[in-house]
Amino acid sequence: MKAHVVFATITGNNEDVADIVTEGLEDLGVEVIETEISQTDATEFLDADICVVCPYTYDEGHLPEEGLDFFEDLKKLDLSGKVYGVAGSGDEYYEEFYNIAVDSFSDAFKQAHATQGADNVKINLEPEDEDIETLDHFADQLVKSASK
Repeated sequence: MKAHVVFATITGNNEDVADIVTEGLEDLGVEVIETEISQTDATEFLDADICVVCPYTYDEGHLPEEGLDFFEDLKKLDLSGKVYGVAGSGDEYYEEFYNIAVDSFSDAFKQAHATQGADNVKINLEPEDEDIETLDHFADQLVKSASK
């Protein structure tokens, strides 16, 4: 089984989230590629069984600027038969705009006909111990969904 984890980060928190998810998937025997969003073409998801995006939300609900092309291309793909998950770090300070890029990317995956393999995960700032447990469960759910 193969997974591709793509992250966008300013503070490093979403790279941490991606690293934790990658490690969780690898611990479950999945072959994982992890890349930064501006260095990734959305079509690379066609080679994976599990597709993961770890985006940040910029300011008042904006997607990562370096990931806009990726986002638009993702919506146009046919990812039927692929399992996806979205997990991201944000800042609760932004209230109603907190981590909405996670939801936006989840919607893009749905538009691409991918199957949601785990609930969206939203983490406030840097991942803490309880967040690591949540992300390990997230990885486990993705693998179980992809194994069906």
